[in-house]
Amino acid sequence: MKYLVLLLAWAMPVVAWLSNAGVFGPTNGAISDQYPTLIVAAGYAFAIWGPIFVLDVVYGTRQYLDRTADRVLRRIRPLTATGFALTSLWMIVFSLQWFWLALAIIWLSLACLLGAAWQVSHTASHPRGRWWQWLPLSLHAGWVSLAVFLNLAQVIVAFRLLSVSHMLPWTLALLVLTALLVLTAIARLRGNPWYALAVLWGLVGVYVAQHASNLDGAAIAADAALGLAATTLVVSLWHLLRRAAPAKRSGY
Repeated sequence: MKYLVLLLAWAMPVVAWLSNAGVFGPTNGAISDQYPTLIVAAGYAFAIWGPIFVLDVVYGTRQYLDRTADRVLRRIRPLTATGFALTSLWMIVFSLQWFWLALAIIWLSLACLLGAAWQVSHTASHPRGRWWQWLPLSLHAGWVSLAVFLNLAQVIVAFRLLSVSHMLPWTLALLVLTALLVLTAIARLRGNPWYALAVLWGLVGVYVAQHASNLDGAAIAADAALGLAATTLVVSLWHLLRRAAPAKRSGY
């Protein structure tokens, strides 16, 4: 299994490069422009995929070279392998504009990545696990936690499932669902700062994009995204401080 994790970790940046080169079809940016929504982030925000892929490669390589793999590392290998494979598959399927399949794939990838991040965050020998496990999986899961709702919004627009001229009501509903997912995940991940950082990066990107947008309701959507970003920051800090207090009292 460790060979598969290594291969799939290295495959993601390769597939991303091919996707951005238009090998599979229109780029993600072109598709996003074709189906504008009130929850899309500014273009610069998607640059986070670069660090995510680099860190995933570090994770894949380190877990391969680790000769003393602990129980948690062995247990999460199927989850990380599946999450990495689905990430690559999503990039291909989304470029092909098979939107319903892409939506199913990205939700499955989130489930795998969150599961892996949760187990690493609760490692018995260390509450955060080793950084090369904890950081990459947390950052990846945090960004995908937002991407699933961006993908859902684009499906709604592409198939006109709801109003495309007055998108604010259902956009606010999606942001509420985003809040439920993100804040629950932060609590379950013990205030995980890397997960929260990816979420904050994305939400600020949404604010920037919608603040400059001319779409109806964009200003309200921008303020809602910024409010969720502030809430995410406060909740993450609260959980981190809450965990730090017992350690100080015990003398560690």
